[in-house]
Amino acid sequence: MPSPLSADRPAPQLPAHDAVDALIHRTRRLRGDVDAVRRDAVVFDDDDPQLRWQRALCELAVQHLDDLDEHLGQLREGLPDRCTADAPRAAGVPDDPDAGSLPNRVGSAEWNLLTDESCWSEELYEIFGRPPSSPPLSLDDLPSVLLPEDQPVLTAMVTGCLVDGRPMDGEFRIVRPDGHTRTLHMTGEPVLDAEGCTASMWAVLRDVSELRRGERAVTTSRASARREEHIEHAEHRVAVELQETVLPPWRGSLRLPSRGPGALDVAAHYLPSGSSDLIGGDWYDAMELPDGRTLLTVGDLTGHGIPATSAMAMMLGALRGMAVAGIEPGALLGHLNQVLETSIQPALGSALCCRFDPESSVLSWAQAGHPAPLLFRHGSGRLLPPPDGMLLGAASNVLFEQDEVRLHPGDVLVLHTDGLTRRGDRGAGPEALLALAPRFADARTAQECVRSVVEEFGGTGRPDDACVLVARIGA
Repeated sequence: MPSPLSADRPAPQLPAHDAVDALIHRTRRLRGDVDAVRRDAVVFDDDDPQLRWQRALCELAVQHLDDLDEHLGQLREGLPDRCTADAPRAAGVPDDPDAGSLPNRVGSAEWNLLTDESCWSEELYEIFGRPPSSPPLSLDDLPSVLLPEDQPVLTAMVTGCLVDGRPMDGEFRIVRPDGHTRTLHMTGEPVLDAEGCTASMWAVLRDVSELRRGERAVTTSRASARREEHIEHAEHRVAVELQETVLPPWRGSLRLPSRGPGALDVAAHYLPSGSSDLIGGDWYDAMELPDGRTLLTVGDLTGHGIPATSAMAMMLGALRGMAVAGIEPGALLGHLNQVLETSIQPALGSALCCRFDPESSVLSWAQAGHPAPLLFRHGSGRLLPPPDGMLLGAASNVLFEQDEVRLHPGDVLVLHTDGLTRRGDRGAGPEALLALAPRFADARTAQECVRSVVEEFGGTGRPDDACVLVARIGA
């Protein structure tokens, strides 16, 4: 039976061994580098779609380099012996379609159109899972082992090769006798006789099942990562919209109460996290109460995203309602603790609740596991001694103590959540805020004081979001 080398054209020359050896060496070095990256990319959190996609890409790259290494090795060894009908074959076929070395994943075949003879290489028998003693499949019988939906692909390739003389290049799936499905990539071309007529057809078939499985894993993980990213963006947008709806609508400075002496000049600001796009459960609020006093509050709930912002909306709504009803700050935090404890999504939270009386200039306040207010007076600052209080949602039937402090005209009161001065990010603690005392003394409005805080703490190094509220006592 004529081989492809019998075609009416000069035989190709194999590349020099030194050049192929150099390519093999470079391929193996690259394979080692990629494998190192793959080991570094091993993750234990299979719920992260981005990490799954990175791992799948590394595994696919290793598979490609393994295939390249094997093919270069075959190129260095030269063409195998020309297959003949009586060529010796292996005694058996591996039970596992994935078993065997890489050469078993590439086989060759030739179909003689003049004699109707077919010749398969040993490797092709192993790929198809057929006993070596069985006859090779003819071109008429070959479609019978393909999946029905892939049979037209093979028919079109063979017809184009035999009738039009076009090279073959395509893929199809076969079902082995053991029931396993394998994906084969087939390339081939017609072999012409001396008169230019098609005498036979030569083909190389490569088992690319593992390669395609790796590519599907990459595609699936990439789609999963994109889907998760889209969900995260949508949730972030909803959380931002919810937060903007709940937090006070006023911007700049606010005078509370709006009339009368001793009013507060109030300004506040929300600082997003410098290391995450997640929205937390931080809040701030200031409002005039029906009796002429003023409510000042900041707080923080554990968690991020929609659950945190929705819980924050519930807490802030309850807090406003109880403050309007005239409930004292200490008792108010006790009721707020019950609200959080009985909510559908239990969480922990901290809060600071203050009530300022402009007639007596007395600030009544209570705290629930929250940083105490900072009082700045005459160019220096100090932390107010906190009354007893524990985190909201941590225990039942908790009593929150209440304290009072008299404020003077020109005093600056700073309320903030712990994300602003949490120790560990640049070593910042309350001392960093207290160091702003000279700037607060020179400020003429609460908004200028807030601006100083944002300039100091608004960088990218802060690991959590935060709120700051500044109240400046007027004459």
